[in-house]
Amino acid sequence: GQDERIGIVIFSDNAKYDLGSSGEYTQGAGGGALLIRQNPRLLEIPDCWGVSTTPVHDFFKPRRKVTIRSVISSVMELAQEAGQSVKKGIVERMIRHLPKSTVRRLGIFAHGEETVNVHRDEPVFDGQFSNRCYQEAVRQAFHNFKQHAERQGRWSLEDEKLTKQWSRIIMHLPYAFQAKRMFPDVFRHDRTGTPIWDDVLVEIGEPPMIPSQKTKKNIEQFEKEMDAYRRAISKTPEYLHFHSNKIEKGQRASSLIGNQYTGSIFLALMSTLESDLEENADIEGTYFGLCGYGSGAKAKVFEAIVQPGWEEVVSRWHLFERLAGRVAIDHLTYENLHKGIQVESVVPPSGEFALINVSEDGLYEGQRTYKWAAKKRK
Repeated sequence: GQDERIGIVIFSDNAKYDLGSSGEYTQGAGGGALLIRQNPRLLEIPDCWGVSTTPVHDFFKPRRKVTIRSVISSVMELAQEAGQSVKKGIVERMIRHLPKSTVRRLGIFAHGEETVNVHRDEPVFDGQFSNRCYQEAVRQAFHNFKQHAERQGRWSLEDEKLTKQWSRIIMHLPYAFQAKRMFPDVFRHDRTGTPIWDDVLVEIGEPPMIPSQKTKKNIEQFEKEMDAYRRAISKTPEYLHFHSNKIEKGQRASSLIGNQYTGSIFLALMSTLESDLEENADIEGTYFGLCGYGSGAKAKVFEAIVQPGWEEVVSRWHLFERLAGRVAIDHLTYENLHKGIQVESVVPPSGEFALINVSEDGLYEGQRTYKWAAKKRK
């Protein structure tokens, strides 16, 4: 008989960057959930996948180790800067005394090791390098998808180009306009040899030549030239029309929320479908192309087919309506939240679990206690 099992996928993430960094304006947080079942009501996902993986460090959150000696030394330096006199050799004497000190049972000294692991939410990243990794990974995954689609009989060289078949393209969006700036490489790869690409060539010329001698200097120069060429593609009327029809709706919610890392592709999907619902778009039975990316770097390209009655499902989301009801905060409150020094919740909890205490006592230091907050009546 028919398999009636239902799976649930839950995602949540928090994209936090250093204050004043180039990534700060892309920050965001959120979560969501979706159901997976046979005979879905919203989207059918065929079993055809394109993937790409490359070992790079374009973005990562390292666990940093700090020695106890360096902690004590830094405190002594701070004391000197504050005008306190510090005796010569005091750091060494403190290190020798530490094992039998009562301080050894407290805070960062309590674990008895010589180093302390420090974890921060803020990542180490290289924006331009990460963009190149994104472009390359998605392009490779798209190429891999085409190979699988051809083997499965889903697509052939005689068929219409995939990027033309897809009524919408849903992408991982670390910031709202990422897709517009990153997809030109796939657009070029898929549309080469077509009339639309011939028009693009008339406007911006041929792409840069791959250097015959692949020295570090030549490769860096080539990458800069390719970055400029992709930007040129993104400004052509042909690409702007393509982006407006197939990608733009996905960035509307992202521009209001920011980065959700794992959840950003799902947010782009919700943004697209709700925008299509509001505009009475006829997308039933059409194919969506979905392009996911994760730093490190890996990408996945797959398809989804819009199901009959998709409007009924999407009509219950009220995504943009809920976003319109958010509470604006001032810059001071934002910085307090970012630094973790905001004591009270900005918005009183209602119909949710709320953090009420983080213990500072002995063995229970760091213990988090939550309580259910009843839904407040309006």
